[in-house]
Amino acid sequence: MRRTTVLIADDHAIVREGVVALLKAHDFEVIGAVDDGEQLVEAAGRLRPDIIVADLSMPGMSGLHALVRLKAESVVSKVIVLTMHDDATLAARAMRAGAAGFLVKTSAGEELVTAIHQVLQGRIYLAPAVTKPVLEQLAASPSESEPRLSARQLDVLRLILEGRRMKEIAEALQLSTRTVETHKYQIMAILGVSSTAELVRYALEHRLILE
Repeated sequence: MRRTTVLIADDHAIVREGVVALLKAHDFEVIGAVDDGEQLVEAAGRLRPDIIVADLSMPGMSGLHALVRLKAESVVSKVIVLTMHDDATLAARAMRAGAAGFLVKTSAGEELVTAIHQVLQGRIYLAPAVTKPVLEQLAASPSESEPRLSARQLDVLRLILEGRRMKEIAEALQLSTRTVETHKYQIMAILGVSSTAELVRYALEHRLILE
């Protein structure tokens, strides 16, 4: 019988090693362990695991951004978020971005195993502490003010927050400077801001790119 394959993404080595050991002890096949969002997207596309267990706060591309990218690239792996953030709004955003499960790192190891089994059966798994508020938010229509940025717009926004100039962003993303500027002004229009300073402040206050 084929074992369930799992990819781990977390920027803390001790967490990765602990999750790997836990899952191997429960007869899952861990086929990769990475430490940032870029590596997660690349490995997921290449390895096509059944399950991805990913943190949200990672250097460079965040786990939330990676979820958007995975969805855009039609990766069908089931994603379970494992994070330190016990935040119902963040959990709802993760679920809307395509996550199938949301756990906090204070959970017992057995809870992650249970979550994997449930999402493999097509169910959603939520940490008990966030279940009720998350379901309420998911049942409601998304707020008109909730940003709907594409994967490419999130790429541009992340580099803006790093202080990169338009030319530097264009080189990093292999785009023309004009295209990057177009993306920037589209982002500003979506978020309802009128300057770069307002854009940066809004993105930080609303945690559009997690550090």
